[in-house]
Amino acid sequence: MTFQQLQENLRRVIWERITAGRLSGLRLARDTGFEQAHISNFLNRKRGLSLEGMDKVLAAQKLSVLDLLDPADINKRASIPPPAEQSFENVLLVDAATVIADPLVTNEKVRDIYKFKRSFLRRLRPEMQTRRDGWTRFLLIRVGAEAMSMYPRILPGATVLIDRHYNSLKPYRRGEPNLYAVCQDGEITVKYVELTGNNLVLRPHNQTFPVQVISLAADKTAADYILGRICYVGIEI
Repeated sequence: MTFQQLQENLRRVIWERITAGRLSGLRLARDTGFEQAHISNFLNRKRGLSLEGMDKVLAAQKLSVLDLLDPADINKRASIPPPAEQSFENVLLVDAATVIADPLVTNEKVRDIYKFKRSFLRRLRPEMQTRRDGWTRFLLIRVGAEAMSMYPRILPGATVLIDRHYNSLKPYRRGEPNLYAVCQDGEITVKYVELTGNNLVLRPHNQTFPVQVISLAADKTAADYILGRICYVGIEI
């Protein structure tokens, strides 16, 4: 939605009220403090309004910006997932770019919705090295052929649950390496992760695949590359 489109929607609302006999250009000019010619030029698309001018018109007509938006567009961009059943939570399946870049997920980014037992999700312990309190915690992605580096723990086409509130290298279970989703060159790779000096070492489960190394940028920590801990793997057969 652009500022120009908002102005066009405001024109439409004002014309609807004028046509319905509930408003006149003269009354709107009086209520906003504008000259009548100024209001006429706006309504006839001969000029636009400044942000301050739009605020005056909205206030005079007891409107908000939300009244100028398309409800379908609001719903598409909403960051609130649909309600879940009492004992289940809805977890959103998204693409890699959304996991990497979006603290909150809008409806247009959702590819599918899976149900997880609420009791299962609540048992999962967070461990944040850098705070992500306002982020959507659990997200799902499907992994592609790159998952062969983690065979047999993960297969191509598997759905993995990412806990984005776990970006610490602290082991979740003693004696077991954590499995992480990591941002590498703008993509997601799933690996075991170690920090050696200033390098993030990505280790595969399948030993026929090479170890990969990410050199940390000067202003970054390991937590900036770790998107979250993999806490569930599912595969359709």
